[in-house]
Formats: sequence, structure tokens, C-alpha cells
Amino acid sequence: MGHKHSSTEIIAGALAVARSEGIGQVTYGRVAKQLGIRDRTVVYYFPKKEDLILAVMQQIGAEMQALLAEAFSSTAKDHLELCRTAWPILANANTDPLFSLFFEGVGLAAAGREPFKSQIPMMMQAWVTWVMDFLEGDEKYRLEQAELTVAVLDGLILYRQTAGIEAADRVAKTMGILD
Repeated sequence: MGHKHSSTEIIAGALAVARSEGIGQVTYGRVAKQLGIRDRTVVYYFPKKEDLILAVMQQIGAEMQALLAEAFSSTAKDHLELCRTAWPILANANTDPLFSLFFEGVGLAAAGREPFKSQIPMMMQAWVTWVMDFLEGDEKYRLEQAELTVAVLDGLILYRQTAGIEAADRVAKTMGILD
């Protein structure tokens, strides 16, 4: 009997394809080639391509959350405090490729391409809900501050990705996020 593969291995292969070619280029064929297996093995674990893409996006989200978990070790009074602790962790060369994939997914969602169009808003809402747990105050205030945290960090990281490191750091300084 041949080697049995797992969904975890397939997701790792799909993530490797996404990292080298872009998330929009994840196909059964490319994943199979990456892993040295047949296309139908990938299809066995992920009968719909959307399921494979969603698994990759979930992995990207999990990696982003793991990064932020380092920054959000205790509760904060507001979004600015959270952004100050998160920015040094998120704004570095090691995280840039991960955020490039995330923003590619965001762009595909904005262009109306499924499954990104359906999943990115849910992913963003999950981020906001998760960030709320790291804020002090009543639920309404925590929701507002969590939304601000996600919007500011995403905006700064996108700006870093497109306008460059110095430009993003200038903005972060102007906003009081970076000294």
C-alpha cells in the first residue's frame, strides 16, 4: 500500500504554492506537483477548490493570529495601545510575505472573486471578535476599539507593502503608534 497523505500535508503544499506563486494560483495541479502526488489525491481531501483555498486562508489567519498573540499578552485601554504593541511585531521583513498573501486575498475579495468575497469579511469579523478580548471596557467600546485596531493595523501594513517601510513608519509615528 502506498503512502497515505493527510489534509495537513495537502494544506502545507497549497500554502507553499501560495507563498511561491500567489494565492490566486493555488490549483489542484500545482499543489499535486508541489507534493509529488496525483491531482486526484488533492481532490480526495478537498473535493471543491474553494475548500482548499479556504483551508489556506484559515492557515494564513492562524499564522497572523499567532503573531498578534505575542503582542496582545494583556488587556489594553484602547486601539492605540494595542497598535503600539503590535506594530513592532507585525512590521518586519519576516511577516511581509504572510501579509502579502493576506492582502492578495483581500484584493480578490474586493474584486468579487469567490471564495474570497464570502470568506474575507468573515475572517475580518473573527479578527475583530478576537481582538475585543484584549480590550478593557463595555462591549460597545471594545467593539469600536477592536474595529479601529484591525483597520489601523491592516491599513499600516498595506501601506508598508505598497508605499514602503519608511512611509509606513512615518505614518505610524504621526499616529502615535511608533516613537
